[in-house]
Amino acid sequence: MLNVEVKKKNLQTLREYRDGLFRKPALRYLFLELTMRCNENCLHCGSRCNDVFSEELSPEQYRKFLTQVRDDIGTEKEMLCITGGEPLLRKDFFEIMHSAKDLGFRWGMTSNATLIDDAVANELYKAGMGTISVSIDGLPETHDKFRRTKNGWNRAMNGIEALLRVGKFHSVQVTTVVTHENISQLDELYKIFDKMPLDSWRIINIEPIGRALEHPELLLTKEDYQTMFEYIRNKRIAGEPVCYGCSHYLGLEYEREVRDWYFLCMAGVYTASITAKGDIIACLDIERRPEFVQGNILHDNFKEVWENKFQIFRKNLCDENERCSACAEKNFCHGGAYHSWNFEKHEPYVCFKDILF
Repeated sequence: MLNVEVKKKNLQTLREYRDGLFRKPALRYLFLELTMRCNENCLHCGSRCNDVFSEELSPEQYRKFLTQVRDDIGTEKEMLCITGGEPLLRKDFFEIMHSAKDLGFRWGMTSNATLIDDAVANELYKAGMGTISVSIDGLPETHDKFRRTKNGWNRAMNGIEALLRVGKFHSVQVTTVVTHENISQLDELYKIFDKMPLDSWRIINIEPIGRALEHPELLLTKEDYQTMFEYIRNKRIAGEPVCYGCSHYLGLEYEREVRDWYFLCMAGVYTASITAKGDIIACLDIERRPEFVQGNILHDNFKEVWENKFQIFRKNLCDENERCSACAEKNFCHGGAYHSWNFEKHEPYVCFKDILF
């Protein structure tokens, strides 16, 4: 475990750096939500795919937009993050992604992998995909129940195996959403993944957003959270490629222990997203509220929007809540992740004070 005083010093430096990002943001990740359609119907889906439908941009519109981004901002530091719904449901998926490759963009994808076989995996490599994260949310019966997909676990695992057979991607990662029902299966999942040449296993907690709000029985208890973070930390101490996701400030004991970096919500400072219909927003996991839409790529210049708007995301959420503003670690937390902030009550849905620290 890193020295607490060292962590405090590093977090103070990060705070100053973050304040600078509020004034001069640095785009690093540009998410493209290619579709809201999905061939699964997950109980935790933050986007409520298949309940909410959307128009979709055409390959020509994506090419025009990405050409503008390349010319105005460049492609050296930016990475495209392709998501949905399930991106591979688009019949023109490879047309869009070959355009991105031809324009010089690096890109990765999140997928349920159920549509990936050897042929698709090879096409993904040819189209320039460097990284992919595939969801495996428990052992077979649990995974299929959670994602409401018959034979989903087997199809997803077959997709992962096809990706690994290509053997040329920069990273093939598995992501597991931990719930109250599957937390006891982490050891069994580890035994399965440990036999596969995966690059990493990312463990994240179910968030009280989207459909998960309708399933409180799946949310983690205080003891569940403690168990999960101890599990991740112990695996990392043993040298295993296991990590927690980017969400949430974890307190001085766990910060930098369960992931390679300190907490920093990247919404609107490192990250921007384009919804399926072209709206410009910060993070796709954030509640879809009208005031969060900063423009639309069909009639707005993205660079101008990125540089001159997004002010609603470039502030400390702690200042909006009396309890948060009185917290001793507010300068490290900043109110936590935007996607888990209740904008009606001006308080966090998820806070690890009194759970982890």
